[in-house]
Amino acid sequence: MASLLIRNLDDAAVARLKARARRHNRSLQGEVKSILESEARTAKTRPGQPGRRELKIHTVNIPTRATWSRSEIYDDNGR
Repeated sequence: MASLLIRNLDDAAVARLKARARRHNRSLQGEVKSILESEARTAKTRPGQPGRRELKIHTVNIPTRATWSRSEIYDDNGR
């Protein structure tokens, strides 16, 4: 089974995810896993790319604008 690491997630987003997890009686990890699996399951196949599925991502509005450079987003620290 694969693992996923999400870096630099906004504190407010984490707080909202924790609240959502409590409402569903899950751990934070269980809630995020449930969200990702649900979206992956219901994703539509892209036209012209059989077997590939489009993953729909919902964004969370945060009160301040956060900006990161491309290298900060995609940097894998040499891994």
